[in-house]
Amino acid sequence: MNQADTQEAVRIDIWFWRARFFKTRKLSAEYISKRGVRLTRNGLTRKVTKPGASLARGDVVTFGRAPHIKTVKVLEFGVRRGPASEAAFLYLELEEGA
Repeated sequence: MNQADTQEAVRIDIWFWRARFFKTRKLSAEYISKRGVRLTRNGLTRKVTKPGASLARGDVVTFGRAPHIKTVKVLEFGVRRGPASEAAFLYLELEEGA
């Protein structure tokens, strides 16, 4: 069993960076602080503006990526920022309105 299997949560800025939505963790943290993201957990949606907010498996995150709005479901946390092929297993992209 590796570290990713035992983790129950991860910082949202780290997850965005590992999932390759941002080139650096700093850019990820700045985006969350300035723009915020929508986090849905157990049917409750809230705006998150703190990079240190925790993210759990099954959470749904909605955020803007010019010029589109992305909605993704968190499947895994990852243990590093790997190649795009590895990052693709961290989330499931949901259709608009899902």
